[in-house]
Amino acid sequence: MSGAPKLLAHAGDHGVAVYSRELASAVTGAHPAIEVVAPADLRRLAPGTAVHAQFTDRLWADSPEEASRNFAELAARLRISVTLHDMPQESDGPRNRARRRAAYALVARTARGVVVNSAHEKALLREEGVWSGEVARVPLPVEVLPADSGTAAPSESDGSVGVLGYFYPGKGHDEAALAAAAAGVRRMTVLGRASEGHAEELAAFIRRAEGLGVAVEVTGWLDDAEIARRGRAVAVPLIAHRHVSASGSLASWIGWGRRPVAMRNRYIDEMAQLRPGTLAVVDESDLASAVRAAVADAPSTWHGLRRLPGSWSDAVAEYTRWWAELHP
Repeated sequence: MSGAPKLLAHAGDHGVAVYSRELASAVTGAHPAIEVVAPADLRRLAPGTAVHAQFTDRLWADSPEEASRNFAELAARLRISVTLHDMPQESDGPRNRARRRAAYALVARTARGVVVNSAHEKALLREEGVWSGEVARVPLPVEVLPADSGTAAPSESDGSVGVLGYFYPGKGHDEAALAAAAAGVRRMTVLGRASEGHAEELAAFIRRAEGLGVAVEVTGWLDDAEIARRGRAVAVPLIAHRHVSASGSLASWIGWGRRPVAMRNRYIDEMAQLRPGTLAVVDESDLASAVRAAVADAPSTWHGLRRLPGSWSDAVAEYTRWWAELHP
């Protein structure tokens, strides 16, 4: 493909690192001549080389300031385009919100082109004063697992409300526990582990949930097959993020065949419109009744669809079209 950049792929189990590798795999599967590089390879690239990167501040350094400086230094030498993740927003808190705003503004200003995964994130860039220039939108891909991968409902559920992904404040775990308790569900599964620096907050959450009469199981890190198996086993998949940019956990639930109960916000409404029938969207005040209804009607927690808009092939086509315009 003429004009295609090299793709920067990160190691590790951070969601954005995983996405960088998955995107690289999907793109090179369609365009084998495109090269994938690791962060350590960037120094050997000739000045002016085109590179596409994924950016969230925690993936690039220990602080927003250092992360954005690292990116800007590379952008001064290479032609870097970027997909931004985890946008700055109110739930970051006053101090971190300001720091992350400044960091993301520097990244957007020095990048050759900017991509986001949703119209919601594009609006956040403007609302937070980060970037008002051109922005491309490529939704996080969803690929429904093949029928022989177990996307059909298991014969027995584990009876729990499930929240998927790293634990951090604003991810919706407290809302899920409150809804479970009000709905009479006494078990909750946290499919994942604490995000870095949030282990004590996870322990405090478990105590709060126990005070509501809800026992919490934290699975810790699971490989792809096991987390899919456990995700298909929960009685009610639940999404109740307060801090939302784009959601890899939402994509995973749908890919496993699940139809999560999802607390309404701008991003959830956008995804429900993109993939009709895959989300049970409710207001926060209706979470408990939605959980109760889902327990009573287990088939309603499965979407039963085999093909969905916004697949990996769709994402590859959108990216390659955009790169061709960016690097004629």
